[in-house]
Amino acid sequence: MAIDNFCASLWPEDPIPHSQKDCRECGLFEHGSRMVWGEGNPDAPIMIILDNPGARENREGNPFVCGTRQTLQKAANVTGLEVKDLYVTFILKRRPIRTYDKEKTRETCMIHLKEQLTEKKPKIIFCLGNVAVQSFFQNPEAEVKMLRGSWHHINGFKTAVAYHPLAIRRRPNLEALFLSDWRMVAEAFKNMKA
Repeated sequence: MAIDNFCASLWPEDPIPHSQKDCRECGLFEHGSRMVWGEGNPDAPIMIILDNPGARENREGNPFVCGTRQTLQKAANVTGLEVKDLYVTFILKRRPIRTYDKEKTRETCMIHLKEQLTEKKPKIIFCLGNVAVQSFFQNPEAEVKMLRGSWHHINGFKTAVAYHPLAIRRRPNLEALFLSDWRMVAEAFKNMKA
């Protein structure tokens, strides 16, 4: 996926709805990480769902593009998708810093994702990584390796899955599969516009 002259960038963050700014239901507010509702184009036709926001600022508080976002943006670029086509959101709206009750937290945070889906009505959902897939498919046994490469209809949404961008960085042998899934999404999107 090496792209000459490609430079990942900070995408604009979607403002947190006023009613959710002080949400404490899942307990992650105690971890001290800030809430991130989403980033990219809030009106985009393709909604990408990840497990949780990654590190967004360095120790000095300066924003930076983490490895997850670099890999995601490179794949989008390679397949011809643009920032305006994509909205990235998360199962958990805060980055966990320490141990937490994963099942309870994911179940609680899915309420926010359902609100986003109702409001935004994306044409395509693209789940990246097992946590996002299991949460969105509401199946703790669901795995990317078994579901990738084909379309699924989940809760009325045309849905594709792929490995998490960090998995690609750790295991470069998965890169061809990752790009294949991105191409499948890009092709479906182009056909919708045609």
